[in-house]
Amino acid sequence: MNQEVSAKEKSLNPESIAKETKAGKPNEALDTNVIAAVRAAEDKKALDVVVLDLREVASFTDYFVITSGANARQVQAIADSVEEELKKQKKRPLRIEGYTSAEWVLVDYGDFVVHVFEDKARKFYDLERLWREARRVEIK
Repeated sequence: MNQEVSAKEKSLNPESIAKETKAGKPNEALDTNVIAAVRAAEDKKALDVVVLDLREVASFTDYFVITSGANARQVQAIADSVEEELKKQKKRPLRIEGYTSAEWVLVDYGDFVVHVFEDKARKFYDLERLWREARRVEIK
């Protein structure tokens, strides 16, 4: 069995990323499921991925992952990739909305929500502005 791990596999490993990425309190690692969702979106060439920490400003969820795709097909591919990756980690969405129209797909995991927009819809709804009190989380 080959014990060498490629650089790409290492970079997609949520556990190693969680140790590197900090959110909230100085010693608190970002949820590995959120990181896995980000990496799955990036795998499908998602545009401008942003993670907002809502724990200080909202009670219904902890994080938003906000991203966009260039067209409806890419938006669906990003949402599919996120769902497939998290399913491997035994995490299933509570609900998925907007998948058919693919203008704005919302994948709700309870403690975090993934928003995948078509570019025009993202500019129109501007969640980053609406939730500007939320802290942006840097993902390495």
